[in-house]
Amino acid sequence: MTVAVVEAYTELARRVLAGPARLGRTRLVAVDGPSGAGKSRFAAHLADALAELTGPPRSHGEGGRPPVVHTDDLLDGWDDQLTFWPRLEAQVLAPLRAGRPGAYRRYSWVRRSFLPRPVPVPVAPVLIVEGVSAARAVVRPEVTAAVFVTAPAPTRLARAVARDGPEILPELRRWHAGERAHFAADGTAGRVDLVIDGAPTLPYDAERYYMRTR
Repeated sequence: MTVAVVEAYTELARRVLAGPARLGRTRLVAVDGPSGAGKSRFAAHLADALAELTGPPRSHGEGGRPPVVHTDDLLDGWDDQLTFWPRLEAQVLAPLRAGRPGAYRRYSWVRRSFLPRPVPVPVAPVLIVEGVSAARAVVRPEVTAAVFVTAPAPTRLARAVARDGPEILPELRRWHAGERAHFAADGTAGRVDLVIDGAPTLPYDAERYYMRTR
């Protein structure tokens, strides 16, 4: 029987800040899980909680809202579902590991190309990377906290169609199959620190709290 526990984002933020920095001077938080599960929402609320604890930005780089990198912004279209990682490594993770700021170009799903203006990723106490395969095995030694957000498949499908339209269904079904294969091979859900219910039925303040199932 699965027991759900409601926890505050603020408490998780405190644990992250108290944890070791394993990516250079940065604490890396990986928010993983299948598409439509609620990863982006979770990452945003955690970033807000971290900002509340650390206060406004200060001249030496501390404080302020931590940068959040969405792996969808690094994909070179639908076929780059899991093979984008060298781009994330070269443009974001490697510079931060060396104590330097990173920068990446965001992919435009409308133009089907990367935009010319780089998105800066400063050296900060915390970096949140959110997206499918964000907590993959290769990065686990450098992760301070790994999170897996899940939700029932029909719910996730309905969310994606409501967001992007029914015309994406053929690609989405292929995408979901790729996710399942990756998570099974990687064993992601069994190796993270937290498993989050991204579609809870119990009432609670979803901006301040999340529901943990493990």
